[in-house]
Amino acid sequence: MRNKFAVEMFSVRDDMAKDLWGTLRKVKAMGYEGIEMFGGYTHTAQELKAALDETGLVCCGWHKGMDAVSPENLITTITYNKVIGNTDIVIPWIPEEMHNSKEACIKTAAEFDAIAAWMADYGMYLGYHNHNFEFTQMDDDVPFNYFFDYSKRLTMQLDNGNAWSAGPEVDVYEPMIRHAYRARTVHLKPWSLKTGYNTMIGEDDIDWPRFFTACKQYQRINWYIVEFECAEKYTPLEGVDACLKALKGMEKEGKI
Repeated sequence: MRNKFAVEMFSVRDDMAKDLWGTLRKVKAMGYEGIEMFGGYTHTAQELKAALDETGLVCCGWHKGMDAVSPENLITTITYNKVIGNTDIVIPWIPEEMHNSKEACIKTAAEFDAIAAWMADYGMYLGYHNHNFEFTQMDDDVPFNYFFDYSKRLTMQLDNGNAWSAGPEVDVYEPMIRHAYRARTVHLKPWSLKTGYNTMIGEDDIDWPRFFTACKQYQRINWYIVEFECAEKYTPLEGVDACLKALKGMEKEGKI
């Protein structure tokens, strides 16, 4: 299966807030095929669908808080995303009480699975996206593993840069193997052990060929999503462009 690259629009949020259509056109011109949205709805579903149709971009996911999948809001969330053709709602953050103990993590996993089961009836998926606290040791493991060991339907969206920011000892490749066939999308975020997010894909410390090999051997990834967080090195649009160029270069060389 060929690599399909999307961009997390949080990376270019300021540009998008000023000019959604123009930003989408620029992202498409770079060579991206998809976008992942985040946060609240700033346009109607029909307006966003028109913009996607015009550019030829696909919405491959939407980062939403827990309130969006609450009983009172879930149907609204599903209805909006059905219009734009998106099937994946991804939770990017949860309150501390949902992850501050092994017991809390197991309870959260069960809650996620119950929501995911309901969403499945509508042909949609619930995913979880990590930051760094999910890779901090707790009891005999880390929260990230509790979430996926104790759930069956929740999909995994590993953010490798965020995971490694928890500490140099974190193995950012192992989750793709341990939680085989749980990921539909993955976040590609450059990370340097010396400069943190102040780096670029291809210049950082992530072994990208190794990471892509793990993805392809143990997962069925629909979209590889770039998220760039280094305003010091590039402007947001320049950054996501440079990331894609680096990935395409590695792809051309047969490394990924």
